[in-house]
Amino acid sequence: MIESYSRPDPDKLLERIKAEERQQLRGKLKIFLGYVAGVGKTYAMLEAAHQRKEEGVDVVIGYIETHNRKETEALVSGLEVLPRHELDYRGRILTDMNLDAVLARHPQLVLVDELAHTNVPGLRHPKRYQDVEEILEAGIDVYSTVNVQHLESLKDIVFQITGVTVRETVPDRIIDEAYEIELIDLPTDELLKRLHDGKVYIPDQAARALDKFFRKGNLTALRELSLRRAADRVDSQMLDYMQTRSISGPWPVGDRIMVCVSSHPMGERLIRAGRRLADDLKADWYVVFVETPGHMHLPASNQLRMHENFQLAEELGAQVLNVTGESVADSVIEFAHKHNITKIIAGKPMRPRWFEILRGSVIDQIIRKSGQIDVYIVSEDTGVMQNSVHGMMPKGTISQKLFGYYAGSILLVLLITVLGFPLRTFLEPTNLVMLYLVAVVLSAVFWGRGPSILASVVSVLAFDFFFIDPRLTFTVNDTQYILTFISLLIVGLIISNSASLLRNQVIVLRRKSQQSQALNNLSRELTGALTLDQVLSTVIRHVYSMFMREIVILLPEDGILTVKASTPGFIISESEMAVADWAFKHGKESGRGTNTLPAAAIYYIPLITANKTVGILGSKPQNPQEYLSDDQRLLMEGVVNLAAITIERAAFAEKAAQAEMLHNTEKLQTALLNSISHELRTPLATITGVLTSFEEEERMKSTNKMDPTTRLELLQSATRQAGRLNHIVENLLDMTRLEAGAIHLNREPTDIQDLIGSVSLLLETELTNHPLKVEMPSDFPLIMMDAVLIAQVLENLLDNSCKYSAAQSPITLTVEIEEKFIRFAIHDQGIGIPINDLERVFDKFYRVQREETIAGTGLGLSICKGIVEAHGGKIWAVNNPEGGATVTFMLPLSPEDLK
Repeated sequence: MIESYSRPDPDKLLERIKAEERQQLRGKLKIFLGYVAGVGKTYAMLEAAHQRKEEGVDVVIGYIETHNRKETEALVSGLEVLPRHELDYRGRILTDMNLDAVLARHPQLVLVDELAHTNVPGLRHPKRYQDVEEILEAGIDVYSTVNVQHLESLKDIVFQITGVTVRETVPDRIIDEAYEIELIDLPTDELLKRLHDGKVYIPDQAARALDKFFRKGNLTALRELSLRRAADRVDSQMLDYMQTRSISGPWPVGDRIMVCVSSHPMGERLIRAGRRLADDLKADWYVVFVETPGHMHLPASNQLRMHENFQLAEELGAQVLNVTGESVADSVIEFAHKHNITKIIAGKPMRPRWFEILRGSVIDQIIRKSGQIDVYIVSEDTGVMQNSVHGMMPKGTISQKLFGYYAGSILLVLLITVLGFPLRTFLEPTNLVMLYLVAVVLSAVFWGRGPSILASVVSVLAFDFFFIDPRLTFTVNDTQYILTFISLLIVGLIISNSASLLRNQVIVLRRKSQQSQALNNLSRELTGALTLDQVLSTVIRHVYSMFMREIVILLPEDGILTVKASTPGFIISESEMAVADWAFKHGKESGRGTNTLPAAAIYYIPLITANKTVGILGSKPQNPQEYLSDDQRLLMEGVVNLAAITIERAAFAEKAAQAEMLHNTEKLQTALLNSISHELRTPLATITGVLTSFEEEERMKSTNKMDPTTRLELLQSATRQAGRLNHIVENLLDMTRLEAGAIHLNREPTDIQDLIGSVSLLLETELTNHPLKVEMPSDFPLIMMDAVLIAQVLENLLDNSCKYSAAQSPITLTVEIEEKFIRFAIHDQGIGIPINDLERVFDKFYRVQREETIAGTGLGLSICKGIVEAHGGKIWAVNNPEGGATVTFMLPLSPEDLK
């Protein structure tokens, strides 16, 4: 059925626009597509390269395989050939394309032959097409070659045609995303003639090829595949062109395809079949795995196979989803209805009949419940069937753990039997059946379905053998007991299935709850983490507890990736750092279990936010054979996303703090300049005036000679202002030393009365108009302190009291010992301090805004605070109820002071 409309799909249009924007930043890939070796792909690529070179394009050869063909070798000459990468592999020196050399040379166009080639182990990527993708991301155009049998989605069809399993494949998306595809076609008869003439392989190889792969029927079928693939490409381009330009036409109704996969070996075949059907129908397609409670104990090999299947599906362009449910069939149908699936592809393993009788057929259930949805069944081939049947049970004996479960269920039945002997005189045989049902339930709860089914069967046999006449035989006199046996077996099987399912559901729910709780705990702790170090340590601790893996976090520092946090004892080598650096620069996973440098010991995940890649998280399993399951990968993805956002937030917070600090510094510098310029102006003007007066007097000796009293007053004024300048400079120097932590206390026994007396002499002029009253015990002991610094504190505080008090108002200095402290308090009767400024007056350059201007730099109280705190004390200010203010500071006494 078709449907006509002229308006393009806006979602697809937006997606295409975004793809075109991304493509502008990437290089362009041109693929020379053939149907078999010898059709002339490499030759055509070299001819095209020479033509581009004549056009002025910078062309180099990254890798070319000439196969000793003279005409091909002739075309190589005249083009720059980059040196190959040499590797020692098992005692042999092998060569391959040097990816780093290509990126360093950075030509406009590079030739890379044999796109499906498998790289030598030890290179960055396992496959050459992955090298090509990295070259394209660097903005370099690529010419490459590939045969149609190497397309991943056609692998099964090629096997059916030729009987040969193609090992080297390329994801179809590489072909789909290519900028241009050029079909290199050659009639089969001409190709066979070239093969006979030795132009494809040497004679011995040619003879073997003619007998096997290069049979005419095979070549004809492969040629048809290549022509069809090229036609599909042209058709897809035409459809895109018409849709984006609103050209009316009959558009195909959108199909949606769902491929159901499990851990079964035929999963790859199903995925490739889904890709082919999606190509034919131009349909969106999904690959879905239904995780039921029974899948939670999958062995590591099956989990690894599932991961490989998901990787294959993603490479072929599918949307991969993991669905949780109790029933596979119900979950598949529910997903299909929810996503408007029109076709379902499922596999039917060739299992023994007894297996389907016991476990049921999921395929039959899907077909019955599918309704209007088409269901395609793909059967497995003989080789896969044998592998799957043998794979149902482990090779050799049953695992020790599983053996223990079954043995436990038998022992439990024997225990019930022993318990039944003394009870048989009190209970009817039919009542003893209830005890055996207890054994079945306990087996299901603790050991699962298999042991509980065994317990059901053994219970029926034990009940018949030991408790039904004639005893110690399986003969039954009363045929009514046969119904009891059947009922016991049926009820036991039902209970075992139900209890086992409930047990598995509880385990799954517990696991999901633990994962959710773990993420919640991590989120809560990260929310409270204020610094980057706190964030990193929190992530390391939680990720280790979740996955029991060694963890490392690397962040960029001056453009270089460095280790910022890790679990104890984690060591990362230079080679591993190179793997992490690649993941950081490309924003893609690398290392263990990935397609980039898989030989690495650590799995590296980029920490990506909406803005950029902020770092790398690496995880290393304690067991080298252990890989993350898909469930764990989803959890890890959630952890990584949360960590990336929090790390970025912490980095922004640090930058904001630095910016605020810089802003505050600039404000302090401005305040300093304003304060200093204001404070310096008066004394400098006074001193300049005095010096000018003396200069005028000296120049005019004969007239207006200055009298001695005036002369003395001027000198005293200049001296006072010079002292004021000196005080300002000393304050600045003291603050600088405090900021740098360069003040070292010189504690010595100090007489407090002498200390106060010396300070009074320094402030003799200021205290002339402010009587100082000192209140302290006469027998005050010597106190250990830095007398010079504490004298400076007292000087600044008393000077402040004089400045902000009316003339002739007294100032009181109280000194006393309170427990383990000496307490100094300066009381004045001045104008006091606004209540909102009581704490801020101790900040650098802060001055209370008043109508009248009072000289000062705003450093005095800040210096006092620094000196007091250097002694381990504290200082504060309060307003007096009767007016004025009191500034108090306390210093801790040393043990010698308390003696």
